Formats: sequence, C-alpha cells, structure tokens
Amino acid sequence: MNKEIKRVPILPLRGITVFPETVMQLDVGREKSLKAIEECMKEDERLLVVAQKDADVHEPTEEDIYTIGTLVEVKQVTKLREGQVKVFIKGEARAKILTVEKDFVWAEIELLEEQEEVLDAHHEAMLRTLGETFEEYARLNSRISEEMLLGILGLKSTSQMMDVIIANMTLEVDKKQDVLACTNKLERMYKVISILENEIEVLKEQNKIYAKVKKNINASQKEYFLREQIKVIQEELGEKDSNSQEIEIYRKRLAHLNPPQEVLDKLEKEFSRLTKLPPTSPENGFIKNYIESVLDIPWGQLTSEEDSLKKASSLLEKEHFGLNKIKERVVEYLAIKKLSPDIEPPILCLVGPPGVGKTSIARSIAEATGRNYVRISLGGLRDEAEIRGHRRTYVGAIPGRFAYGLSQAKSMNPVMVLDEIDKMMGDFRGDPAAALLEVLDSGQNSHFRDHYIELPIDLSKVFFIATANSLSTIPKPLLDRMEIIEVTSYTLLEKMQIAKKYLLPRQLKKHALQNVKISSAQLEYVIEHYTKEAGVRNLERILGKLCRKAAKELVEANLKQLTITQARIRAYLGQETYMYEKKNEKPEIGIVRGLAWTAVGGDTLSIEVNVMKGKGQLELTGQMGDVMKESAKAAMSYIRSVATTLQIQENFHKEYDIHIHIPEGAVPKDGPSAGITMAIAIISALSKKPVRADVAMTGEITIRGRVLAIGGLKEKLLAAKRAGIKLVILPKQNERTIKEIDASILEELEIVYASTMDEVLEHVFI
Repeated sequence: MNKEIKRVPILPLRGITVFPETVMQLDVGREKSLKAIEECMKEDERLLVVAQKDADVHEPTEEDIYTIGTLVEVKQVTKLREGQVKVFIKGEARAKILTVEKDFVWAEIELLEEQEEVLDAHHEAMLRTLGETFEEYARLNSRISEEMLLGILGLKSTSQMMDVIIANMTLEVDKKQDVLACTNKLERMYKVISILENEIEVLKEQNKIYAKVKKNINASQKEYFLREQIKVIQEELGEKDSNSQEIEIYRKRLAHLNPPQEVLDKLEKEFSRLTKLPPTSPENGFIKNYIESVLDIPWGQLTSEEDSLKKASSLLEKEHFGLNKIKERVVEYLAIKKLSPDIEPPILCLVGPPGVGKTSIARSIAEATGRNYVRISLGGLRDEAEIRGHRRTYVGAIPGRFAYGLSQAKSMNPVMVLDEIDKMMGDFRGDPAAALLEVLDSGQNSHFRDHYIELPIDLSKVFFIATANSLSTIPKPLLDRMEIIEVTSYTLLEKMQIAKKYLLPRQLKKHALQNVKISSAQLEYVIEHYTKEAGVRNLERILGKLCRKAAKELVEANLKQLTITQARIRAYLGQETYMYEKKNEKPEIGIVRGLAWTAVGGDTLSIEVNVMKGKGQLELTGQMGDVMKESAKAAMSYIRSVATTLQIQENFHKEYDIHIHIPEGAVPKDGPSAGITMAIAIISALSKKPVRADVAMTGEITIRGRVLAIGGLKEKLLAAKRAGIKLVILPKQNERTIKEIDASILEELEIVYASTMDEVLEHVFI
C-alpha cells in the first residue's frame, strides 16, 4: 500500500515535542514561523511541527531539526502583539520529513502509519503493566490529578494512551523524540514503561530528600522555640545565659595570665560581641574559638631558667657523646645570661647528616637550660599561612604554628626546634621561608603578628634551634639570621662509645635482656660491616634486631645467658651488608684513589683512565655530574699546557682517545673535589708511570694547575683511614681546618698539603 505524501508548512519548535491526539497552545514569534502559520491558514489548516535538536539555535537549518514530527490541525490563531501570535493546535499523526524547501517554510512529508493492535496475552500483560506503572508514577507526582489519571487510563487506543502519558511528563526533548519516532507499538510500550520506571525511582529519591529537609527544618524550629523558652525561664529565675557563663570562665582564665594591655582591650571587645549574640548564631562559635586561641597563648608566663653551669654541662655530657661545639655554645649562653639576665637567646642552626642527633640534642638543651620544649616540623611546608596563621575571614581559620607552638609549650620562653628548615618549599600559597624572616629576626620578633590572633606576640625570649641536612637550599637572608653550627659525622670510635653508653643499654632494657652480652670487638664488627651512615640511627635499628634475635634464641633454646659472637651476628643479620673498598694492592698505571663526601659519610673513589689510539676524543662515564665533567675538562687543559714538562707527547690530544671512568656507574656522582685525582690519573695513563697504591687525594683543579679547597674533610679522612691509605694529599687552603679534627682520626695518616699540581706530582709516582 502506498504511503500518503503531502506538502505542508513546517514549524520548528524549541524544547517542545508534540504528540498525536494532544492539544497544545504555542507562542510563535520567529519570522519564518509566522510565515508558515500564514501559509497554513491559506491552505487546509494543516501544519508539521518538529522539535529542534538545540533550543538555542535561532535560525535552524535542516540539520538542526529532527526528521520525525507531528502533523497538526491549527484550531485557532490569536494575534498578541506586533510580530507574535498564539496558536492553538491538535496533533493528528506522526510524519517523516522527506525534503525541506530552501525558504524553510514548506516541507514534503510522509505520514507514518500506525500498526494494527494485536490483542494477545503478551499485549494484554504489557498494557496492564503500563497502566499500573503510570498509576504509581501519578501517585508520586502531585501534578497529575485523579481526574487526569482516570481520563488517560480510560483511553481505548493504546497508542493514544502512550502519547498522552509522554506528553504530560517533564522529559528531555531527545527522550520524547525517541518515543515519537517509534512506530512499532510493542517496542514503544517498552520504551514508555522504561521511562516511567526511571522517573518513579527519581521521584522516590526526590521525596526522600524533601522529607529529610522538612524534618531538619522542623527540628531547627523546635530547637529555636525550646531555646527561647529556656531563655525566658532563665530570665524569670534571674539566671544568666550560656554565653555569660562562658565569659565568666574566660575571665577567670585571663586572671591567671599577664597579657599586654592591647590583648586585654581586644578580648573585652570580643566579650562584648559575644554577650550580644544569641547562642544559636553561627558567629557565636567563631568568636569563642578565637577567644580560646588567644587565651591558650601563655601571655607573660616564663619558666625559671637553670643558672648552674656545672649542672647544665654535666646533663649535656650525660645524655650526648661528642657534639662539643653545641655544648660549649649552650654553656656560654648560660654564663652570659647569669651576668646579663636580659640578653636574648641565640638562634642556632644545627647542620649535619641524618641521624647524628640534631633534634635530640635540642631536647637535652631544653632540659639543661630549664626551659619547656616544643618541636615544629617544617619539612615539606608550602603554605605561608602555616607560619603566619590564616586570616579570620576564612572558614576553618586557625593560628599559625608559632602561636600554636607557644600554646603547647605553656611558656613564652621555650626551646623551639624548627626541624628540617632546609626542606620548606614555596608555591602559589606563598613562601614560608620568607615568612620565617620575621620570626627569626631578633629586631622584629618581639612584635610578631599572627594573622589569626591579630595581636603582637613576643617571640624574643624563645630559644630557637633549627635543624638542617644541607645549607644549599636555605635562602641567604634566612641563613644570615642564624648561627650555623656543623654537626659532622661520627668516627668509628665515637660510634663505639655511643653504642656502648646509650644505644645498646637502651635496646637491652627495651627487650628485657639483662643476661645478653656483646664484646667491643663484635660491636665494632657490627658498626663496620652492617652500617654505612654518618649518624647512629640505623645502628640502633641493627642493635634492636640483634636483641630480638637473641631473645628468640634464649626462649627457644631455654638458655640462661647468651653471648653474641661473630657467628651469631652473621646468623642474626645475614652476610655483611657493606664491604669497604681497600687501597690498591700494588701501584698501577691510570688508577688513582680519590676521596668523596656523601650524605651518609665519606667514601673512597677509584678513578680509572685508559688511553687509546684515536682522534682526540674525551669520554666520561660513571654517572658524573656537570661539575665533575668540568673538572675533567679543566684537568685536560692543564695537562696540554704542561705536556712537555711532564714528558708527554705534545699532540696527544689529537692522536689519542682518553676514557675516564668511575666504577659503580649506577650511583650519581658530582662535586669539585675530584679535579686533581682525575688529572693525576690522566697524567699516569699518558706517561705510563704507575701511581702509589697507598696514596689518596682530594681537591679541585684550575686550568692553570692551582689546587682549591674542599669541604667534608673529616668524613674524607675517615674514609681514607678505613681503606688503609697512608698518604693523603689535601689542598693547602684546608690546612687551617685540620686543627678542628680529632687527633685520633689523624693517627697513622701522613698529610701533605699542596697549592699547585707540581706539589701533588712530587708525591704520587713511584
């Protein structure tokens, strides 16, 4: 059977989908739409209405409209005002757009036929499901009245019922269009039931939310009325409200403090504001939090300091081995404090590798000076507000770490440890290091203002002790405000003493092992072969592991006492973890021993050089950093300038390839102290002269052959001694720092100072 094709005016609709057998009223105002209405009224009053895909498009094209629309009969047209009419329409049938004419007023359409209804059991089941689902939807949706429900369910045509149901639902245009475009009645029924089920779930959740909100509102109203009744009863009984009672408590706390007048005036203002606020006001909690934060600061509270130098000195000696510079500085401060009580405490910065006792010595200083102790961790700090506090205008604002630190310390003159000051970072929230400048400036910190407290806090009596692993990441202005004290690595002798006096007794007591013994020789074996660190933190862990293993053996073997031997150490801890590289067994050509500083102490560095026929290329391998590569190039320039003097072929840089390698290529290495070592290795390889096996050296080289000073001298000498080196060559400029090194380290070492490469060359070859 041929389908009916018509030519009718077209009316695009924004956000509206019209279904057959539905009556609707439209406001029309677009120029082409008005023309379509005009043409419609001239013909048979038939019009195709079709939904736009995007309601925001003002002048739609064929691509902007759906292909399926509804042929409608225009019942009435009423002019509202110039350029706008009201149109009353009734849907007749689904239609498909075949073509749209260029003026977008006329379109050629094909009417879509409805399938015949087959009244079988499945169709009846679907129809009942549709009716029951729509009834449940109507029960949850207050906008569908009982009359409307009965009217829709009373429709004889299933197709008409579905169209009216969807037309009366608030849905997205694409969902309605999906139903309109479906000509298979059974499939359309499935779609309508699915949409109804989904809307029922949404309405159920919506009703739950409404019920919860209503309950909360009722609870708030009830609470308000009860509070008002309590207020009236309190007034009748002559009692004060809760705010007044809390203000009395705050005043009692204030009476135990000795704050400046500015603090008293500020608190009085806050008390006055609090009395005027109802207890239910949100601002009530903010004001109370602020008052409590101000009262937590120990205004005017000072602890009496220890004035006995002997007692303080003995306490420091008892709790810490070594660290003589720090102990001496603390005793000096106490001596001056006794003569001049108003002197401000120093601002110290303890710099050294991890585990050497920087933080623990600070706690001992607090005990020795009679001050309270508080620690502020600055590692990874990014937000400036952590130092200065958050402004009160922000939700969740709190005081900064220094105001909070004083609250913890319960005094205005504690020992305050600024841990990991070298690991602060700046980002878009500010620069914490810059905020610390005011805190650590003795000329400004007597009136430090926290953004939250908004009152001057006197930090001038605080004994600040900062700790850091490196000075390179600390900004210069901040560094200038602190007194730097280096805490260097421990020697084997110092580690032995620390282990005997502190670490081992602590671990034995912790594990209740009074009947376990370990000799000094075995302790030395553990330190040398199972730890490789500047401090003693890992050593304590190893001793703890030994104690646990010993405890297990005591219980399993039912022993009364146990002596930890070397065999037991290997059984408990496994094979030796660290094997230190010893000196070369015999003199070799092109192999020289250098000295290096690492974060866990000193180490020796074997530099190897090979010379091969080639085109003068310089190859550097072994994970060298930029500084070390520059040292190699500087050494090459020096050697080329004195090739004749060194009895080396003048054009070696054209005829030979030189390969410099440092073993352990996976370990990154950088620094200026390998300059002279690389130079000697290259000279040895070019001149075929073997280098002494018992010599090691450290120092930077210039292109003119000068030897420059280096750092980490103590750690490097310890590494040389451990490797069995007899002769150590150092820069002349380091001669003044050798006096600060313990005599025990220098024993059995011959030190030679060199200011030029000529002086180095005098001692290295056989």
